[in-house]
Amino acid sequence: MFTIKEVLETTRMITENNLDVRTITMGISLRDCSHPDINVVAQKIYDKITTKAEHLVKTGEDLEAELGVPIIHKRISVTPISMVGESCDATSYVPLAMALDKAAKAVGVNFIGGFSALVDKGYTKGDQILINSIPEALATTDIVCSSVAIGSTKCGINMDAVRQMGQIVKETARLTAARDAIGCAKLVIFCNSVPDNPFMAGAFHGVTEPESVINVGVSGPGVVKRALEDVRGQDIGAVAETIKKTAFKITRVGQLVAQEAAKRLNTQFGIIDLSLAPTPAVGDSVAYILEEIGLECCGGPGTTAALALLNDAVKKGGLMASSYVGGLSGAFIPVSEDAGMIHAVECGCLTLEKLEAMTCVCSVGLDMIAIPGDTTAATISAIIADEAAIGMINNKTTAVRLIPVPGKKVGDSVEFGGLLGYAPIIKVNTFKPDVFIARGGRIPAPIRSLTN
Repeated sequence: MFTIKEVLETTRMITENNLDVRTITMGISLRDCSHPDINVVAQKIYDKITTKAEHLVKTGEDLEAELGVPIIHKRISVTPISMVGESCDATSYVPLAMALDKAAKAVGVNFIGGFSALVDKGYTKGDQILINSIPEALATTDIVCSSVAIGSTKCGINMDAVRQMGQIVKETARLTAARDAIGCAKLVIFCNSVPDNPFMAGAFHGVTEPESVINVGVSGPGVVKRALEDVRGQDIGAVAETIKKTAFKITRVGQLVAQEAAKRLNTQFGIIDLSLAPTPAVGDSVAYILEEIGLECCGGPGTTAALALLNDAVKKGGLMASSYVGGLSGAFIPVSEDAGMIHAVECGCLTLEKLEAMTCVCSVGLDMIAIPGDTTAATISAIIADEAAIGMINNKTTAVRLIPVPGKKVGDSVEFGGLLGYAPIIKVNTFKPDVFIARGGRIPAPIRSLTN
C-alpha cells in the first residue's frame, strides 16, 4: 500500500519532473507459428499477435487514466524471427517483417521488436536469411525493430557476424537515405543480449520466456536530477543514497503498473526495467544528472566515475523496491534522445571515444549516434567489435546503434522526430581497421566465462 505522503510525492514527480512509465511491452512467443510455407507463417504470426495483444493499448490507456501515471509507449516483443522463419522454404524473411508491422499497427502499439537473430557463436540457415533481410525489412516497414546478438561472455565474439553487420548497417542507411537513414535507428547489435528487455529497438521475447508476459520500463531522469538538487554541497555518499532512494520510489510506480497490467491482460508479470531513459525534453536528461553531481559538462574529466555511481545506485534502489528488476536497468546514454548529451557533443566536450569509455559502466552502449555518411562498413564493424569486447570482458550487456547518415558530415545535424530527437554528426576516427575486420573467425570467450 502507498501512504498519502508517497502518493503526493509521486504526483509531484509526474507533474514537475517528467516521471513516466516509458513502456508496457507484451512479450509473445511465436514458437508455434512455424510452417514450411512462409505465407502461412506470416498469417499465423498476424493472427497470434492480434489475438494476444488485442487489449494491450486499451489496458495501458485505462491504467494511465486511473492511476494518473503517464504511459508513453505500448510495445510488443516476439520470439526472434530467425527461429520462427527457419521452418520456411524461403530466401527472405521480409514477408514476416511485413506481417509484424501489419499486426502491430492493427493493435495500435508504437513499436514491435523481434526481427532478430542470435549468432553469438555462428549462424544457422535462418539466422543468415534474417540478417540478409534486415535492410529491406527496415526500409519497407514502419514500426518493426531489429536486433542481432553477435557475442557474449560465454561464447566470445562472432567476428564473421561483426563484419557482416557493418555492411548491413551501411545498406540499411542506403535504403532509408531519403529519411536520414532512419532504418538504422531501428537496428541494434548486441553483446550479452537480454531476453526480457522491454525497450526498443533491442527488445525480443527470449526462448526461456513464457507464452506471453508483461515487462514494464520505467524512466525518470528528471526526478533524479531534482532530488540531487536538495543535496548540493554534500559528499558523494549522500549523492549515492539520494539516487538509490529516488530509484526505489520510481520502481514502486512501475511495479504497480506492471502487476495491474498483467492481471487485466490475463498474462504473467515479468520484470521491471528501471532505466533512466532520457528524452529531448528539457530537464529529462542523464547528462544533466551527471552535471548536477558536479561536472561542468558531460564528457569532461570525471564523467565515467559519475556515471558509474549513478548506474550502481539506480540498480540498488530498484532491487530494494522489487524482486523482479530485470531487462537492462540503469542509465541509458543515447545521444540523439538526450538534450544534455546533444549539447555536450555540439560544444565539443563529448566525443565518440569518451562515449565508449562511458559504456563500460552504463546500462547499454553506443546508442543513437549519428556519424558521417561516408564512414566505411569496416569502421562500423570495428566500432561494434570494440563495444562487444567491453561487454564480453566485463560480463555486461553492450550494444551499438550507429546511424551513418548519407550526405551528412561532421558539423551537420539530423532530425529524427519524437522520442528519437535529433543528433549532431559526431566525428569518427578515420584510421582503417580493414585488415583486422577482414580476418573473420571468432574471438574466444574470456577466462571469466569458466564459471561452471
